[in-house]
Amino acid sequence: MAYVDHAFSISDEDVMMGTSYTVNNRPPIKEIALAVSLLVCGVLGIVIGSLMAYNRVGGDTAHGIFFAILGIILFIPGFYYTRIAYYAYKGYKGFSFSNIPPV
Repeated sequence: MAYVDHAFSISDEDVMMGTSYTVNNRPPIKEIALAVSLLVCGVLGIVIGSLMAYNRVGGDTAHGIFFAILGIILFIPGFYYTRIAYYAYKGYKGFSFSNIPPV
């Protein structure tokens, strides 16, 4: 007789079959706030860094370029997750609040 492992079998007697679950699609407030703050800080970093590089604030253009690069690094994930949150809020197909990772 062959050995059958019933630990991973699916049957009608399974405990999960009798329970119902609800889909929690509430907006994650902390994650969206973090995404919006990254977006705002990124835009400010790009603008201030560009102005610093153009006007040579701080002695040379390197300081401005540094702030602009820092702003770009903050802007990219902020824009990405803010866009996901916006599209999930509007109900676009393929977007859900579960696509935003927890903090």
